[in-house]
Parts: sequence; structure tokens; C-alpha cells
Amino acid sequence: MKPSKLCFALINLLLLGIVSRASEPPQTNKPFPQHAIYTKNTIKPNHKTQQQLDADVAMVYERWKKNYLTEDIGTKGLYYIKYQKEAGKPVTVSEAHGYGMVTMVYMAGADKDAKTYFDGMYHFFKAHPSNGNPKLMNWQQSIKNGKVVSVGGSCATDGDMDIAYALLLADQQWGSKGEINYKAEALTIINALKASILHSRFRTLKMGDWASQEGSRINDGTRPSDFMLQHMKAYKNASQDAVWDTVETNTYKIVNYIFNTYSPNTGLMPDFAEYKNGNFVPANGQLLEDPNDGSYSYNSARTPWRIATDYLTTGDNRAQKQLTTLNSWIKKNSSENPSQIYSGYRLDGTVLNNRTYQDLTYQAPFLVSAMIDNGNQQWVNKLWDNAVNNHNSYFGDSITMLCLITASGNWWIP
Repeated sequence: MKPSKLCFALINLLLLGIVSRASEPPQTNKPFPQHAIYTKNTIKPNHKTQQQLDADVAMVYERWKKNYLTEDIGTKGLYYIKYQKEAGKPVTVSEAHGYGMVTMVYMAGADKDAKTYFDGMYHFFKAHPSNGNPKLMNWQQSIKNGKVVSVGGSCATDGDMDIAYALLLADQQWGSKGEINYKAEALTIINALKASILHSRFRTLKMGDWASQEGSRINDGTRPSDFMLQHMKAYKNASQDAVWDTVETNTYKIVNYIFNTYSPNTGLMPDFAEYKNGNFVPANGQLLEDPNDGSYSYNSARTPWRIATDYLTTGDNRAQKQLTTLNSWIKKNSSENPSQIYSGYRLDGTVLNNRTYQDLTYQAPFLVSAMIDNGNQQWVNKLWDNAVNNHNSYFGDSITMLCLITASGNWWIP
């Protein structure tokens, strides 16, 4: 019996359906926007509707993606976040990679290609292992002979912490039964962090896997911008390893010791801290980068966002006094004008080296810290508009992107 024309038609429709389904974007379990519930009595910008806040985030995301997301010229389908445009100079760092991977997961749904970019960034991460611990990422890459190659030697703690967190998010967003087992890969990095960036004596964060000779000033140092306290909770939940509870507790102790002893009137954190006489204290002169390592500069500018995110999303109030002091000081110091937030301060609040220029790196993180108190509502609204309406460079723009995701209520936790 010959198949009827109706049978052929049904077969064709079925095949078309299969093709159509295959070309659809991957299913996202938590598509943007998510509107997470934050800690009671915390606030978001209220001069715009939630829909307008989400639209602002989506607009800034498209601008950020256009300016910085880059396909590897040597390997099609691999992606990185371009942090420098100068010819012959390094093009990206692991810190940028972490920012990019976290952003892609949170914006999935708003961007149908987010998973493609995320997976490409994961493969880029795998292609550039650290010489210290190959489960972590080499901290810097450059273009040589038409290829992107690693030019750094070891890892930087913050990049790998964000990458591990992004993979935990990806497991929740897309599941781990596809090409990449996101959950397993996250746990691999979390275990590598435990092995290579935790001080064996102090159970605190080192600055990278290169800090292998504990006991020296630089190897025992720590960087407050790495204090991703909510990440640590996520690591504990995923791995069931109590060491992350210990690290979190010790990290909060460092924050509060520095605050109470060195910045009681400002709440500012230093770029770097060193171990001295039983405590971590602001670096005395140059520890890793320059003579201002003990001041609030380009590293610690991220701390208002990093520390406050834990309070907003989990209610952990161990740094509430420090954050409250920080918010009160910056409001008064800037006369509640975001353009009067300057680009570096000593811990006593004086402007660092006449740095009176503006940079979103310093302005956007105060948007997140201000959210902890409903007395900051008008200040939050001003900071939101400043963050949305300005952009300048990879560093400030990438930090702003993540701060806007948080401030709009879209920073859900795995």
C-alpha cells in the first residue's frame, strides 16, 4: 500500500516541528527578570516601576555586551570580555571573565543567546589554565601571532570565585544534563579554591594560587575586594563543606576589625590587608601594587557591592554597622550628589592624591550598599540614574552592570 498524500503531509509537519524545536533557544528556568525577595526593610529604586527598572538593566546589558563581549579570533565559538583596546596589550583577565559569566546567566531569557555566550566563555576558561593550579584560570591573556594566549602565570582569586559562582547559577538556569555538567564543574573549581587560595593557618582568602609560601608579608596578604561572602554561602550549600562557613566567619572578622580599628568614621576598606600581630590590617605602603595599597582605591571600590549583597540576599547582618557607617559617610561627603563621589580615598575619608575625577567604578557600588536602609531612598534613586546614564570603561561598566542587576532585585541565589 502506498502512503497517502495525507501521510506525507503529516510526516512533513512532524519534521518541521522537530527542526523548529531544535532551533528554539534553550529553556531557561529563571529567565530575566526574576524579582527576587530581598531582606526585610531593604529597598530598591522607587522612582521607576519595576518594568522600567528591568528595561534599564536590559538596555545597559546590550550596551555592555556590544562594547566588551568578544569572540576569540583563534577559536570560533569561544568568548571573552575585552578589557583593553590598545594594540599589543593584554586583552582580558580572569576578573573580566568572571564578571561576564555571572552577567550572562542572570540575563538569560532577556538574551536568547546567553547560553551560547556562557558556554563559549566556559570553554575559554578551560583553554587558559593557571600554572599554579590548572583547575583555576590564568589571570591574563593577550593576542600573539593571531591567537589569544595566556601571558599571566597564575590565578587571581576574584576571577575564579565568580566563575565558580556563575557555574552554580548555570546549573539552576539550564540544568547540568547537557554538554557541560555545570554543577560538577563548579564543584571542581570550589575544591581547587579550597586547595590553592585558602591560607592553611588563617582559613582566609589568599590573593591567588601563587601565594604558596605562607609566612611572608605578601603571601599572607588578602584583598577585601575578594570578600564575596554570599558566594561562600553558595559554595557551602553546593559542596556541603563546612570550611566555607569558617572562611566566611573569618572574613567578617577581618571586615569588622579593620572598620572598628582603622575606619570607624567612614566604613571604608583598604585595597589590601596584611597579617600583623594576630590581625589583618591595612597594608603599610606597597604590598602588591603601589604605595596606596592600604587605601580605598580601584580594588576596594567594589567592597560596598560585594559586602552588601550578602546582607540583601541572605539577611546576614554581621557587617551591618560597617555598611551603615559607610553609607552615612559617603552621603554626607558627596552632599548626596553621585558626581561628587571621587576616585579614591584614604581610610579617614580624605581624597586620595587629588583624585577628584569621576568613575563608575567608585559610584555604582554605593548604589547596592545604600539599599540596606530605607532612609536612603532618594540617594538610591540618584545613584540608579547615575549608573544607567553613564558609561566609561570596561572595569566601571562591568561593575555597574552587576550592580544594576542587584539593585533591580534580579540577583537570585543558587
